[in-house]
Amino acid sequence: MAVLPIKTFPDSVLSKTCRQVHEVDEDLKQLAQDMLDTMYAAPGVGLAAPQVGRDERLVVIDCSPRDGEPQPLVLFNPRIVEMDGEVVFEEGCLSVPEFTCDVTRAERVVVKAMDAEGQPITIEGEGLLAICLQHELDHLEGRLFLDRISPLKRSLYKKRRLKQLKRDDE
Repeated sequence: MAVLPIKTFPDSVLSKTCRQVHEVDEDLKQLAQDMLDTMYAAPGVGLAAPQVGRDERLVVIDCSPRDGEPQPLVLFNPRIVEMDGEVVFEEGCLSVPEFTCDVTRAERVVVKAMDAEGQPITIEGEGLLAICLQHELDHLEGRLFLDRISPLKRSLYKKRRLKQLKRDDE
């Protein structure tokens, strides 16, 4: 078990588009397991490779209830191929500390990817799973949920976060 450090805003790695994974090798399988360990320890329901400083199109998600059996998803090169409906949900992010905000997302998505073994997989997500899929896939494109909220709210958060970081450095 390895818990990795989580990159936080405004780290530049969070604003970069990730590269495709061409082969799921043992190193990437270990990264996926380390990301799951990190996500559970945080605790969170999703984590994308850039959040741990890696430039791979890899996300891990587990929307199962905390007191239930874990149901982890490991997705390499995920892409949304279908989306329907609209829902507003209060989101937070392990890379955006101490901030939540309402974000509008598709209510249902279909995602194609490779699973933990590199095999093709199709996931249909509704509700929380659909929101998590969209949120984590945004990370692979260098987007944070901050990019989906009003400019005023985004600006207020950025100012507050930068002040906090400055205080932490003193």
